[in-house]
Amino acid sequence: MTLPLLSLLLAAGGTMPHSEDIIAPGASLQLLANGFGFTEGSISDHKGNVYFTDQPNNRILRWNVDGTIIEWMKPAGRSNGMWFDHKGNLITCADENNQLWKISPTQQSTVLIHDYKGELLNGPNDVWVRPDGGMYITDPLYARNYWTRDPAVQTGTENVFFLSKDYKVLKPVDTSMKKPNGIIGTPDGKTLYVSDIDSNVTYKYRMGLDGSLLDKTEFCRFGSDGMTMDEEGNVYCTGHGVTVFNKEGRQIEHIAVPEAWVGHVAFGGRDHRMLFVAASHGIYGLKMRVRGAY
Repeated sequence: MTLPLLSLLLAAGGTMPHSEDIIAPGASLQLLANGFGFTEGSISDHKGNVYFTDQPNNRILRWNVDGTIIEWMKPAGRSNGMWFDHKGNLITCADENNQLWKISPTQQSTVLIHDYKGELLNGPNDVWVRPDGGMYITDPLYARNYWTRDPAVQTGTENVFFLSKDYKVLKPVDTSMKKPNGIIGTPDGKTLYVSDIDSNVTYKYRMGLDGSLLDKTEFCRFGSDGMTMDEEGNVYCTGHGVTVFNKEGRQIEHIAVPEAWVGHVAFGGRDHRMLFVAASHGIYGLKMRVRGAY
């Protein structure tokens, strides 16, 4: 007869792991590399290698699971937020010319979005690709010193957009935010989280089949730059360190990072249990009990 896990643990004098103990026992934040201009856009491939941007230096780098780092692409359209589609292409918010790019594994780039109804976007910031291939893009206005145009002629509002899976239909799906920024969705394609960083609120939506965002509710009082999610549905928000909220929107963890700002966060490593923190001039890693959701 097999004893239940709880009985076995109690008999051995152990305790059940607490579901909110998301950091691996004894783990601490480790500096992986530094000397970057400003890191952003971290996202891992299926092998656990993590791609991230060094936006001021206009390049995409890759941290490999063996700990080495390579410069993967330069120039890179001043890419910011990134996500992989289901064919292994890297979707990037290339705000040098206010565009959204698709970059193939062989580094061939295709412009997916270059305007909305004839007007430039403000500057695509973060992107998330849902299971059917459609994607959501946040489009806040952060005037860049490398622009040669007047940012006042941009779209006029700062929106969340949806791009259809065939790349033919681009439409705003939330026009009510002050400055939409961080974005993440659940792997089942049902729930989307978007942060209004200037209002210090992250919202939760139900995704419609046509890309519409339904049943908008406040998820937590936190304005996040980049976001990710673990296998238990906890949402990781960035800014001053990394702050983690459970599925009910209650804070369960704060990870202090010795940098002025954390732009993005992702799970990587061979077992996808390393939290990869893109933080201003450095990148950091933290071993986690939980795996990433993707």
